Amino acid sequence: MKNVILFLSILFSFTSFAQEKYVTKKGVINFEASVPSFEEVKAKNNAVTAILNSDNGEIAALALMKGFRFKNALMEEHFNENYIESDDYPKAKFKGKLIDFDKNNIIEKYQVKGILTLHGTSKEIETTATVSKDGETISITASFETKPEDFKIKIPGIVSKKIAKEIIVSLNFDLAKK
Repeated sequence: MKNVILFLSILFSFTSFAQEKYVTKKGVINFEASVPSFEEVKAKNNAVTAILNSDNGEIAALALMKGFRFKNALMEEHFNENYIESDDYPKAKFKGKLIDFDKNNIIEKYQVKGILTLHGTSKEIETTATVSKDGETISITASFETKPEDFKIKIPGIVSKKIAKEIIVSLNFDLAKK
């Protein structure tokens, strides 16, 4: 019995090593919630971790909320303390799949479906991603729109007219073969 368990353990470990994974720790996520005639509400995070399993198209990403940088330091402080509540909800996570992904025949556009978890709330996201491969690097870009209320983020009435109802989120991942 011990030999069977040992054999299965070794088999599963080889199977997981056989999977081709592409990784980045320098992915970029931008979001914009600006409205005309008011101060720009825009931030960028240059330290997003993402991983792609090129054998099945599964993709996952993790962004630390305090990694988003704004032009205005006070806006960044309000974002972390009053809206996102970064001390209570420090991470945004996405887990999904590039539908019909084939590492041997990469096409330019893929549907991406998955779950985005932000501010303690999960929501299904579906969008189109542009994918390209150059040597040992796979690049993925995508964007989608969401609303603060989708993630139970409350915008006080005093600033609600200064923040867009629809927030545009865009990402750019250059993933290197691991």
